[in-house]
Amino acid sequence: MPLNHERLTAIEGFLKSSYLEPARLPGTLVRVLHRGETVYSNVQGHADIASGRPLADDTIFRIYSMTKPITSIALMMLVEEGKLQLDDPVHRYIPSWKHLQVYEGGTLKTGWKTGAPARPMLVIDLLRHTAGLTYGFQLNGNVDAAYRQLGIGEIEKGDMTLERMIDLLADVPLEFSPGDWWNYSVATDVVGWLVQVIAGEPFEQFLERRIFRPLGMVDTGFHVREGQSHRLATCYQPNPKGGLDVQDQAETSSFLEAPNFISGGGGLVSTADDYLKFAEALRTGKPRLVGRKTLELMTANHLPGGKDLPQLSRSAFSEAAYEGVGFGLGFATTTGIHKTMVAGNNGDYFWGGAASTFFWVDPAEEMTVLFLTQLIPSSTWPVRRQLRTLVYSAVE
Repeated sequence: MPLNHERLTAIEGFLKSSYLEPARLPGTLVRVLHRGETVYSNVQGHADIASGRPLADDTIFRIYSMTKPITSIALMMLVEEGKLQLDDPVHRYIPSWKHLQVYEGGTLKTGWKTGAPARPMLVIDLLRHTAGLTYGFQLNGNVDAAYRQLGIGEIEKGDMTLERMIDLLADVPLEFSPGDWWNYSVATDVVGWLVQVIAGEPFEQFLERRIFRPLGMVDTGFHVREGQSHRLATCYQPNPKGGLDVQDQAETSSFLEAPNFISGGGGLVSTADDYLKFAEALRTGKPRLVGRKTLELMTANHLPGGKDLPQLSRSAFSEAAYEGVGFGLGFATTTGIHKTMVAGNNGDYFWGGAASTFFWVDPAEEMTVLFLTQLIPSSTWPVRRQLRTLVYSAVE
């Protein structure tokens, strides 16, 4: 169905009056593609407030967890090639994980009390965040605290590497037995390690060779490329008294240098043009990353019992709060649009990043939408749900 241009243009005024003028967001970039054509594009506000540098179409953003769908696709390419199966035990590829235990008590300092899991962790558990792993920022208990103390999953920790994280995790208990719960976690970083081990080449090189170069994603990588530093946006955080404070200044950002930790869970920077090339390749299958049936498998709800995220979540992560949303293999997916209380379609798939970035693909409407800004944390404002409402109000 066509989209009403007049209604789409209302997005600009809404974002300006609700977020830019009150200094809730530094700048916003919105693109709406319908049947492969850009039907709405708006960029406003600043890439850097202090200098007055405006946000632009080619601004480079920290996309954080919007890295996860790319990493998940990379692993599924190898699944399609028969190099692994989703029901393979993870310890087949990480032998030191063969005897992982489940937390029952204790701390990193005092020693752990543990028990055996009901079953081994499977590859599919990593993709759908049912592996028993966690993130230190969850603040749920002693296992999360151990992640913080060890620096597990912290992208900008200078001494952490992907291999070191894998080694550390062999000695930290799981939050729960694999398959029992959904818990947002470093699992996708582990997926990146599996890609590296199975493909026999560094993870970042695999992404460059198999995804970025074929799609023409020239500005996407684990750091800002040489000669492009002037295009990186500054990242902000809310000031408790109102307004914005700098969280990561563009000119001194760690993203200007190659990292020690290659994070498949949240390490990429990218641009609007680049990420839309990836999202549209998923929607259209051109160029082919994975086959249509593989993508259908990835965007189905894989949560045990067909449950929604709120029913199965052990995570403090805000995206898990919405009824009518399930999780597949690297993406969230809408399973009951009436439960979400936001317009859309069952079967759309999506994810966001810690700096409030967001994208979704709606196969039924042949539509792809991208929202980019730079504000941590992503749970500060309800802009993602509001943007969905505004976009779907334009569907005729």
